[in-house]
Amino acid sequence: MKALVKYGFRDGDVELRDVPAPSVGPGTVLVAVSAVGVCGSDIHMWHNTQSASSKANLPVVLGHETAGVIAAVGEGVTGWEVGDRVVCETAASICGVCALCRTGRYNLCPQRQGYGLRRDGGMAEFLVAEPRVLHRVPEGVTLDQAAMTEPFAVAYNAVVERGTVHPGDVVVIQGAGAIGVLAMQMARLNGAGTVVVLGTSIDGHRLAKAREMGADHTVDVTATDPTEVVAALGDGLGADVVVDATGVSAALQQGMEMVRPQGSIVKVGWGPQPLGFSLDPLVKKAVTLYGSYSHTWNTWERVLGLFAQGRLDTANVLGGIYPLADWETAFRTMAEGENIKSVMRAS
Repeated sequence: MKALVKYGFRDGDVELRDVPAPSVGPGTVLVAVSAVGVCGSDIHMWHNTQSASSKANLPVVLGHETAGVIAAVGEGVTGWEVGDRVVCETAASICGVCALCRTGRYNLCPQRQGYGLRRDGGMAEFLVAEPRVLHRVPEGVTLDQAAMTEPFAVAYNAVVERGTVHPGDVVVIQGAGAIGVLAMQMARLNGAGTVVVLGTSIDGHRLAKAREMGADHTVDVTATDPTEVVAALGDGLGADVVVDATGVSAALQQGMEMVRPQGSIVKVGWGPQPLGFSLDPLVKKAVTLYGSYSHTWNTWERVLGLFAQGRLDTANVLGGIYPLADWETAFRTMAEGENIKSVMRAS
C-alpha cells in the first residue's frame, strides 16, 4: 500500500513509499483510510523541528487525524461491523492499568503510544486500531469533516475542559493556525464576550478567516503591539483567558503581560525553545497556568455531536483536499499560511 513515511532525523526525511499493508489481528479492526488531516506536528516531523519529546520510532507512517471505513474486524471484536464509518483517536496504545488510565485520563498514560509517532499512522491506505479508539461518524457528517475531529478536540480540551472560558470573558488566542482558530470557535461557543486572535505576517489569510468565524479583533503581532490592543478592552486589566496555541516559548512572556490578575493562561502549543525570561508575573498576578494535552473519549463525542448539530464551522477551516501523492502541497499550504487545515485522501 502507499504510505507517507518519516524515515530519518534530517530535514526532508519524509517520502511516499510502498509498504506492506497491515493485517487485522485479534481484538483489532482494519480501517480503510478515507481522509486524514495534516497537523502542524506532521510539518515539524517533515522538517525535523519537532520537540525532543516527539522523536519518533523510525521508520513510521505519519498521520493521527484519521477517518475511514472499517474494512475488517478481528477475532473477539464486538459492536463493530465492516462498512461502519469511524474516526480514530490518537492514542494507538495505552497500558490500561495505571492510575491515569483507570481514572479516564489515558491521554496522559506514561506508556501511551501515539499514531504517527510510536505507531504507524493514518497517512496510508489502511490503519489498524483497537476498538476503544473508534467513534462512529454521525449521519450528515462527511469523512473529510470527521478527519478534523482531533484538532477540534484539542481546542475543546484547551478552552472548555482546561481553560474554562466563561460567558462575557475577554479571551486572547495566540496563534492563527489550526488550533488557534479552532480554539477561537470554542471560546465563542462557551460564551466569550470578546475574542482576540493574534498572528504574524504570514497569517493574513488565516486572520481573515478568523474574523469570518467570529473573532472580534485580529492582530498581526509583527506590526501592532497586542498588549496595547488588549489593554484597551473592557476594564483595561487584561484578558480573562489567554490561550497559547503557537508552540513558541516567547509567547508565554507576552501572555503573562496580557492576562489580567487572577486570570488564566492555557498552554496548548509546545516547542523546543528554552524560556529565557522570569515567570514572576505568574506569581505577582496570581495567574493560573494550565497545560493542555490531547483529549479523551468524552471530548471526541462532544465534538462529533457539535459537528452533527452544525455548531462548528468546518468549511472555512478546511482549506484544501489533496490526494496522498500531493502530500508536499498539502503540507506546504499549511506551513505558508494558505490553509488553516489541509486534508488528504488516501484512496
